[in-house]
Amino acid sequence: MEGLRAGAGLARRGRSRRRRPSQSHSGSVLGLPLRPRKIRRQLRRSAASRMAALRAQALPSEDSEDSRVDSAAGDLGDSLPSGAATAATLPDAARREPYGRRGPAERLEASPAARLVEAPAAAPRAGNSHYLAATAPPGTPTAQAAPLVDDTGRDPPWDSPLQRILAELNRIPNSRRRAARLFEWLIAPMPPDHFYRRLWEREAVLVRRQDHSYYQGLFSTVDLDSILHKEEVQFGQHLDAARYVNGRRETLNPPGRALPAAAWSLYQAGCSLRLLCPQAFSTTVWQFLAVLQEQFGSMAGSNAYLTPPKSQGFAPHYDDIEAFVLQLEGRKLWRVYRPRIPGEELALTSSPNFSQEELGEPVLQTVLEPGDLLYFPRGFVHQAECQDGVHSLHLTLSTFQRNTWGDFLEAVLPLAIQAAMEENVEFRRGLPRDFMDYMGAQHSDSSDPRRTAFMEKVRVLVARLGHFAPVDAVADQRAKDFIHDSLPPVLTDRERALSVHGLPIRWEAGQPVNVGAQLTTDTEIHMLQDGIARLVGEGGQLFLYYTVENSRVYHLEEPKFLEIYPQQADAVELLLRSYPEFVRVGDLPCDSPGEQLSLATMLYDKGLLLTKVPLAQS
Repeated sequence: MEGLRAGAGLARRGRSRRRRPSQSHSGSVLGLPLRPRKIRRQLRRSAASRMAALRAQALPSEDSEDSRVDSAAGDLGDSLPSGAATAATLPDAARREPYGRRGPAERLEASPAARLVEAPAAAPRAGNSHYLAATAPPGTPTAQAAPLVDDTGRDPPWDSPLQRILAELNRIPNSRRRAARLFEWLIAPMPPDHFYRRLWEREAVLVRRQDHSYYQGLFSTVDLDSILHKEEVQFGQHLDAARYVNGRRETLNPPGRALPAAAWSLYQAGCSLRLLCPQAFSTTVWQFLAVLQEQFGSMAGSNAYLTPPKSQGFAPHYDDIEAFVLQLEGRKLWRVYRPRIPGEELALTSSPNFSQEELGEPVLQTVLEPGDLLYFPRGFVHQAECQDGVHSLHLTLSTFQRNTWGDFLEAVLPLAIQAAMEENVEFRRGLPRDFMDYMGAQHSDSSDPRRTAFMEKVRVLVARLGHFAPVDAVADQRAKDFIHDSLPPVLTDRERALSVHGLPIRWEAGQPVNVGAQLTTDTEIHMLQDGIARLVGEGGQLFLYYTVENSRVYHLEEPKFLEIYPQQADAVELLLRSYPEFVRVGDLPCDSPGEQLSLATMLYDKGLLLTKVPLAQS
């Protein structure tokens, strides 16, 4: 609590903030308005919960039940179980797709630096068929849920791998464990611990599964056609048509809506179609990404790419995101190259288009088939081409854009210098009057002792900056930005039934019925999910930013928040840190039972809490 107050005070050193009147906490369920506001740089928060002993338990790693793994390259074998086959996919750039020089792909060619995992086709197993329960927030532009179909347009089997994992996720009560389990499924049979320790941000990885049904139901050409028919898809905003011919990339977007006639005519003319942000239109893609974003702690996005046979849409390039390529339909030849120079490793921005002459030998060359996965880090050049006889549809999942130590320090250092100058007189002392006589590029080879002393003084002051660095404050600001970037959460059946989303209030016989459910001091509560809210101190005030009213369209709306009174901060911190453990409303560290109920009701009404048992109707 004291850390939050200090952080709120630090904000006054930055840009002045407009004060707003405090909101009333009285009123009935669902009666608390939100006031959108611009994201501003937040400065400080250190948790000071009075009951910090209640913490979410660390996630145990979950091993794949029946997968075995083989390594086709070096050190993979020492940490994976023996004998399997899965494919790791190359990530597609945030809004781009690779190109590949025309050529045969008779065999897989992978250098020792690339990682190959193969998994034998698994026999189908029976499984529960229902999805995670999910409802889009009001006002969210969404597509009508399309039937799950395979690339022939038929309904997929209800025991497909995707259906089984969604049903399994629906039974996991802890959202962080759901995220870990879905990522484990995504890269199976490779153990996630090995992936993060040895391959993440380091190597291209191919998981070859020999199971064309693995992603069945996630997204399909039938889904794309349905979106073109039913949704207001705009060229340039939602859909790009591009082709790469004779070493030149062309984007052929006509103005206006991407009607099916125009889109499919461009496809027939050899253009690849890139659907940007398919999660805005596809419920299943949204569900998939909304769960995974909690695993990465960074925004998860996607693009879908449909390429006609014997064509390519994009030139060789690298991107500024970690990419996971999921091959959904057809086949595509991929070539992946290591960063060309050290400065392109873990690139901060996407590259221009490269010519074939600017590239060396690929570290990985392979044809992806349905069910395969390819991963590659930022800065890895990639290109892909569709071969004769069959189209290709793949989904690229992207994450970790501008989520580096450098980005973090870029925010910390100016604030640290500002604080140091205010609090330490050494940072306010004047420079030597003659420093220009021995400092600067023209004096860089000088052995003047005054230059040596000057450089030593700089090193000493830089070392002292760490004492003034508002690390927690910048961490909170990045968390707040992530809250704004995030997709709205997907609810399990349990989360829906035990939250405000599952209250049986409805209109019947000319009047609302089942109104009047209320919390009591004996009601046990915890947050709806882990990571859906963040308490932040700004400008002398406290705000709880949250995701439950976010749009599936990136930054369509301003950040959503509730204003929190200082005397409520300890209780909010307790709820944020105790997930998934339940806390009695009467045990919240507030000054009175009335304040306990007021806070809990406000959070419950906004959809941020669930109860241990359904609320009784009065």
